[in-house]
This record gives sequence, C-alpha cells and structure tokens, in this order.
Amino acid sequence: MADEKFSKAVAMLCEKYEQLGSLPKRSDFTPSEVCFIKQKLGPWTRALEAAGLKEPPAVSAKEKSREKRERSRQRRKAAKRRLDG
Repeated sequence: MADEKFSKAVAMLCEKYEQLGSLPKRSDFTPSEVCFIKQKLGPWTRALEAAGLKEPPAVSAKEKSREKRERSRQRRKAAKRRLDG
C-alpha cells in the first residue's frame, strides 16, 4: 500500500513534468496534491529528486555543514594567533 502511494506521488510529479516541459512547482498542484506529494516523498526538492526529475546535490547538506564548521574553526584559530601575536 505504501509503495502504491509512493508510486502515485512520483507519477503525479512526472505527469506534470511532461505537461509543462519543465520542473513542476508547488503552485502547479492543488494544496491537497502538494500535501500528498510531500507526505509521501518529503520536502519539495527531495520529492523532485525521488521522482528522478532533479539531480541530488553533489555535496550533502551534512557535508556542507561540516565544511562550514571547519572553516569557522580555522578563522577563529587565525584570529586568536593574531591577537596573541
């Protein structure tokens, strides 16, 4: 049953993509359709990825966050070295 609903949500996105010739937006669906799609596939961007309409990001959000923390840590160390002088 869950697989059927997942497949239905994917099919809804794919059909709309074929109709529009571009990535479907939330505004292309009724509020209840948007709710159904997001319930089965997750946030809109992830839903488009699950339907195979959009490439997932090359670097995950978790990896980006880790890199950002590392850059921040390096900046703090450099600032401390300048102050300690």
